[in-house]
Amino acid sequence: MQIKSVIRILGLLLMLFSLAIIPPIIVSTIYQDGEIWSFFYALILIFVSGLLLWLPAMQAKTDLKLRDGFIIVVLFWFVLSTFASLPMLLSNSLNLSITNALFESVSGLTTTGATIINNIDDLPKSILFYRQYLQWLGGLGIIVLAVAVLPMLGVGGMQLYKAEVAGPIKNKITPRITETAKWLWIVYLIMTFLCGVSYYFAGMDVFDSICHSFSTIAIGGFSTHNDSFGYYNNQWIELVAIFFMIAACLNFSLHYLAFKSKSILPYKKDNEAYFFIFLVLLISFLTVMYIYSFSPEMNSKEIIKNIFYAVSISTTTGFTNSSYYAYIGFLPILLILFSFIGGCAGSTAGGMKVIRVMLLLKQGYRELVRLVHPNSKIKVKVGNNVINERTLETIWGFFAIYVIVFLTVLLLLMLSGLDFLTSFSAVAATINNLGPGQGDVLYNYANISDMNKWILSFSMIVGRLEIFTLLVIFIPDFWKK
Repeated sequence: MQIKSVIRILGLLLMLFSLAIIPPIIVSTIYQDGEIWSFFYALILIFVSGLLLWLPAMQAKTDLKLRDGFIIVVLFWFVLSTFASLPMLLSNSLNLSITNALFESVSGLTTTGATIINNIDDLPKSILFYRQYLQWLGGLGIIVLAVAVLPMLGVGGMQLYKAEVAGPIKNKITPRITETAKWLWIVYLIMTFLCGVSYYFAGMDVFDSICHSFSTIAIGGFSTHNDSFGYYNNQWIELVAIFFMIAACLNFSLHYLAFKSKSILPYKKDNEAYFFIFLVLLISFLTVMYIYSFSPEMNSKEIIKNIFYAVSISTTTGFTNSSYYAYIGFLPILLILFSFIGGCAGSTAGGMKVIRVMLLLKQGYRELVRLVHPNSKIKVKVGNNVINERTLETIWGFFAIYVIVFLTVLLLLMLSGLDFLTSFSAVAATINNLGPGQGDVLYNYANISDMNKWILSFSMIVGRLEIFTLLVIFIPDFWKK
């Protein structure tokens, strides 16, 4: 492992992240909310820490290996989560403990949306902005952003991209990885802008439009109000959210290709997108039919509320409205189970990803056919593309480890004294980067113990890095030369 190169890049990334503290400082200046110095001190601490890491290793120019990429990505998510908590830790209005500040920071950067804050409506504007902004930065991945910038500083990005980008199949939409990262962020920016403008014309004020565009496109779930989207009670705002939540759950490469070709043909050719849309329609239909069976007098506004509820939870966004708290039992658990699927690979959504579930189902069906025809040679295909056996083995391995990690965290929470419903929903909500749960974490995570918050913080990062990226560093062979 190239230790000096790893330290040098960590330092560069931290200094780069310190610049991300400038927008909240501007917001604090505009609204005069008294948080300027909290952010300013945090900026200085982050920049100086990055500089101290970079200076001793500034001459290290060795090319990165894939192993180095994994180390940098894992270390950076833990280090960044720690430093990103500084503004909240230094804020007098929040008065958070180290554990709570770190939990909120991890939840933001991993786009989970789980919160420990009770009085969101009373927070300073700059803190509200910062929470949403963290989700936006974490949505497409700060490492992917860094890949677009670091080559200008003499650091290649291929290994970072391979270690960070989610999904079993990594799409390079341009020949150069740096150009790929840049174009993904351009698409991300355009979608965020369009979402914010749409929210504004649907009825949000400018500040809320900007903030909610961040968390919508990031599939994050943080809101500027305690009641989340229930605060607005506006069907047009919910319709905008439904559209952009679905759009952000599609592979961003498709958005780029559609933008470049000025055609919807890339979406039509993508089987994963078709299957995802089918799942969204299915869960929306099941939700409306289930609620209709109890309330046949539902009007169009209530139907939209319930579709919003279904889409938000199943896509791992985690926005809530009045419908979210109105039901217990079957429906919330059904939606949480759908959140295990999440969105498409190459999107900002959490969960296992649609392509993996598709291939698991196809592989399972192939094994059933083989029971009837043991000698048959059946290939697993997605469209006209034959999936190689190595990819299928990787996906089954991912699924097995995913289940093991889920059960381990579940048992740890139950060992601490939490009931099954709270433990199950909390693990599902964090490892799938969903946010809201059931039981004691229905409204927020403020009332669980500090130990459980540390466990769930780890679960959020494991989910964000899609299991393998984090757990691979615990394999003895990883450290062998």
